[in-house]
Amino acid sequence: MGSSSEGRISYFPDEWVEGIVLPEKFTFPFYYEPHALAKMAAAELQHYLESHADLEHNFGFDTAKEGLVIGKMFGILVVQDREGKLGYLSAFSGKLAGSNDHPKFVPPVFDMLVENSFFLKEQELINTINDSIEKIERSADYIQLKQDVQELAALSAEEIAALKLELKINKENRDRIRAGQHAPVAQEPAISEAELVNQSLYDKRRLRDLSGKWKQELDALQARLAQFETHIEELKNERKERSAALQQQLFGQYVFLNKDGKNKSLQDIFSRTAFGKPPSAAGECATPKLLQYAFANGYKPLAMAEFWWGASPKSEIRKHKHFYPACTGKCKPILEHMLEGMPVDDNPFLQTGGDSGLEIVYEDESFIVVNKPAGLRSVPGVDIYDSVYARLKNILVDIEPLMVHRLDMGTSGLLLVAKTREAHKHIQKQFLQRRVSKRYRALLSKVIDRQEGEIDLPLRADFFNRPRQLVCFETGKKSITRWNVIERYEHTTKVEFWPLTGRTHQLRMHSAHELGLNAPIVGDDLYGTAAERMYLHAAHLEFIHPVTRQKICFDVAEDF
Repeated sequence: MGSSSEGRISYFPDEWVEGIVLPEKFTFPFYYEPHALAKMAAAELQHYLESHADLEHNFGFDTAKEGLVIGKMFGILVVQDREGKLGYLSAFSGKLAGSNDHPKFVPPVFDMLVENSFFLKEQELINTINDSIEKIERSADYIQLKQDVQELAALSAEEIAALKLELKINKENRDRIRAGQHAPVAQEPAISEAELVNQSLYDKRRLRDLSGKWKQELDALQARLAQFETHIEELKNERKERSAALQQQLFGQYVFLNKDGKNKSLQDIFSRTAFGKPPSAAGECATPKLLQYAFANGYKPLAMAEFWWGASPKSEIRKHKHFYPACTGKCKPILEHMLEGMPVDDNPFLQTGGDSGLEIVYEDESFIVVNKPAGLRSVPGVDIYDSVYARLKNILVDIEPLMVHRLDMGTSGLLLVAKTREAHKHIQKQFLQRRVSKRYRALLSKVIDRQEGEIDLPLRADFFNRPRQLVCFETGKKSITRWNVIERYEHTTKVEFWPLTGRTHQLRMHSAHELGLNAPIVGDDLYGTAAERMYLHAAHLEFIHPVTRQKICFDVAEDF
């Protein structure tokens, strides 16, 4: 038995929601465990997606299906209507099957794809410019001219180089004559200085004439080629100007509501951020669409959830049916406005690490090694001061803790902190030169068949969704991890990791990505599924002591 629908809202049957306690506050969008009603709504929507093949969108389930494979983020918003009846709204990020108009889902904040819209008209003009550029670049005359210029340039360079070599030999002969190294044979008249000067002038004229001849021919060809390239550049500039103007016109159409009916434009929202202007596709994510529709139609938002549907993209970690938080780069500024004045769950990132104690593994005059608990930051954040640094600051009193390296908040284990600038410089240099040996232990979320291996996936920051990372083979930094299985359990695997490079979230990404082990670390809330903690532990640390110059190592066993 499914929920009943009325317009864009799907109502829950009374027997489904009987006994379920309504949330007191709205979901904190950037870190959450879905409410029972949100899970129920998501399951309903997933059933709808499984049973409606007529959506004509290639999610990547059928390898024989034609078209570009695009997994999609879907969202649900649990709401109460004006009579207090419970239901939910559904939305997708971006477009679905090339369209914004699907009866099950709320409409976009602004539909740029409606017939005869200014967007489609301008997009058609931009496409015409693209066609013109492509036509020129593929024309036989343009291709032949580019080839002729390249060949003529190569031939001229070759001839000029050959002449320069000949002239160099001539100069060397003249220099020997002047130095008396080449005495004339009998009956051979001596060569005068004037003749040597004339030979030199003649050689210079030959080089000048040859260079001028080739330059004239090349200039003529390049002038013809420049006519094509100037036209291409003019078209590209026109395209750029039209695209920028169209983007600004679009931004002006995106106006977002909050519960008090206050409107705010996309441009105004992002003008106060580090970006200064809205990033591409801002406002097209599921949660802003859902809240906009709810506020516009008098529904009270109670809870939200977003999940991924379909094949994972190659760059980021997205698992089919897994729940994910709203993105920070594109959604956070919008949602700060839309949720203004609403009671929202506490931000878990602002919570402290709890007990102020800190286990010290080793300490001398140069450095201190601690066993960092999971859930404690290495250094203070914008809103959280509690950290290893803060606690050491209290312990050491008159000594400034100098952080040599860091561990993620969710990672437990060995963390090294210098007590003197000399020690900090010496040990940090070892880290930079990759002479520090580190070994981690982790519990992965599925059984790994292979025994060992090496992962080489370059990483870069996801600029619109920090602190998440992306796999990027074009601009990513080299990231290499060796691994070995310690023990296999029924549904999980304990492994050892040796990070040969030190990139942000390297072990987490290499575990979760489908080109890595395709098994997120248990409890990894960014790339897998949240749990009571993230099961990643820095177990071994080995380096050269900055004073004694002896190798020193530390081991702390994991508690999982």
